[in-house]
Amino acid sequence: MIVGVPAEVKTGETRVAMTPDGVRELVAHGHRVLVERGAGEESSLHDEDFAAAGAALVDAAETWGAELVVKVKEPQPDEFACLRPETVLFTYLHLAAYPEVAGKLLDAGATAVAYETVQLDSGALPLLAPMSEVAGRLAPQIGAHCLERENGGRGVLLGGAPGVRPARVVVLGAGNVGWNAAWIAQGMEAEVLLLDKNLDRLRWVDQIHQGRIMTLASNRGAVERAVAEADLVIGAVLVPGGRAPMVVTEDMVRGMKQGAVIVDLAVDQGGCVETIHETTHLDPVYEVHGVLHYAVGNVPGAVPHTSTYALTNATLPYVLDIAERGLRGAVAQDPALRGGVTTVGGRVTNPAVAATLGVEAADPLACLV
Repeated sequence: MIVGVPAEVKTGETRVAMTPDGVRELVAHGHRVLVERGAGEESSLHDEDFAAAGAALVDAAETWGAELVVKVKEPQPDEFACLRPETVLFTYLHLAAYPEVAGKLLDAGATAVAYETVQLDSGALPLLAPMSEVAGRLAPQIGAHCLERENGGRGVLLGGAPGVRPARVVVLGAGNVGWNAAWIAQGMEAEVLLLDKNLDRLRWVDQIHQGRIMTLASNRGAVERAVAEADLVIGAVLVPGGRAPMVVTEDMVRGMKQGAVIVDLAVDQGGCVETIHETTHLDPVYEVHGVLHYAVGNVPGAVPHTSTYALTNATLPYVLDIAERGLRGAVAQDPALRGGVTTVGGRVTNPAVAATLGVEAADPLACLV
């Protein structure tokens, strides 16, 4: 199979969808890999590295002409014309947050497979997990930076100082994003509250961290009280394939401390804070009711070298499986991949995405030929 790796064109997106090691693995199995010239430069992965691994360096149009196109982010307006029925697109889509992209995929009859909805029987999301881990670990670092007075924050040091109370960090959601955020925040010696509706998940966190992270059952009252006392709120709520639920209302934001910070990591699924709207790495922060909002939709893009390796480690087995068997064969063999198939031939094939878009879901195996 011919696999294409275009450069990312989304504003502030500096990752690339495959490492040279990934290329080498595909080439070793007899597949041809086309990498756009310069695609990995911002990730400190150079053209000569890809060429040495066996990739052909081509222009953007040629990568989009491949049988399987592997990306990081959803297609951008400049790329809509590249969508074709005969190409399989494998990338993060987050169509609940980007309905325009959904419309373009359907209009083009494109087959699109979303990383974020490939789901194991256990409920785990193996292709979302690595970027969730990176985003979660970055969030306290971002919040600490925003809390500095020079950057518009309250002037609070996350870990405090001897004799001085540390910052209070409230993390909403104890999945991969939230747990990693809470873990790093407590490592920075902040006072950390982690809220989730899943008590078993909270028990697990409590056992691992032995009380260093305070766990709270999530409900409206608990969230309202926690947010009001927070210096930093990290939104980490996930509904696979669907829009993130609204957990923090505008009234709650209005009741926060002046100069407090919100980092909403759910913004690429619409956000879990009522006052949130997506920003970019170039202009990441805005203020509402005296509270700083950080709402970059591709947080792991801030550390593209790390993120690209973490992503390829997770995606490569699936990319190789699709290349070896074709998408239908891979889906028939691996039920986890079935959930990732999102659009085929003008139909939505993921139930959660279909529900969000208000359409009926089709059977992916019946649509794939």
